Amino acid sequence: MTEQMKIMIVDDHDMVRLGLKTYLSLEGDFVITGEAANGRDALTRLKETSEENLPDLILMDLMMPIMDGVETTREVTRLYPAIKVILLTSFLEDEKVLQAVEAGAVTYVLKTVSSDELAHVVRSSLRGLQVMNAEVSQALTRGLRQRSTQSGQDNGEGLTSREKEVLLLIADGKSNKDISEELHISIKTVKTHVSNLLMKCEVEDRTQLAIYAHRKGWSGNPDA
Repeated sequence: MTEQMKIMIVDDHDMVRLGLKTYLSLEGDFVITGEAANGRDALTRLKETSEENLPDLILMDLMMPIMDGVETTREVTRLYPAIKVILLTSFLEDEKVLQAVEAGAVTYVLKTVSSDELAHVVRSSLRGLQVMNAEVSQALTRGLRQRSTQSGQDNGEGLTSREKEVLLLIADGKSNKDISEELHISIKTVKTHVSNLLMKCEVEDRTQLAIYAHRKGWSGNPDA
């Protein structure tokens, strides 16, 4: 029997919580272990939950009264680093997407996403895979570029042109095999580049490399 993944839903609209709970419960591998109407309520409920019953992932609305999704995500990732957070919203604002990722959200999903797509994002996020649709990825990149321009930030990181190519392909969700085929290099060479990138960017895995590229405003712009 497949182990069920524990999910908490945080949204200030009762009908949204009910809809998410109803759909996700039908998936078989998801179990809803808690609900909350705002961030403060969510943190209180987490505090009252035993460690073994804490959720694996929280689906959280971005805009909520009392304590919004960004602030709550920041606190959740600080207090419960093992819990993954996906932020849900009806609006795609470049700065909000950036704030969500900086707060620790694994991804940012529009409420217009289909039920099948949401289930895919949840499963992938729980497995440690980077999932970010094109609209959100572009908004994140725009937000980062705007901030970088305002601060006059220098993007030079001592990466070779080939390493940067590999990094950008990782940010696009490409596997080592995909990168090997696209750049016409061996998989062994790809792995060497990935190892060098992990060391130079001072991160631990591919997901963090992808986020690193987005934060630098490089994704989708290899000439940056």
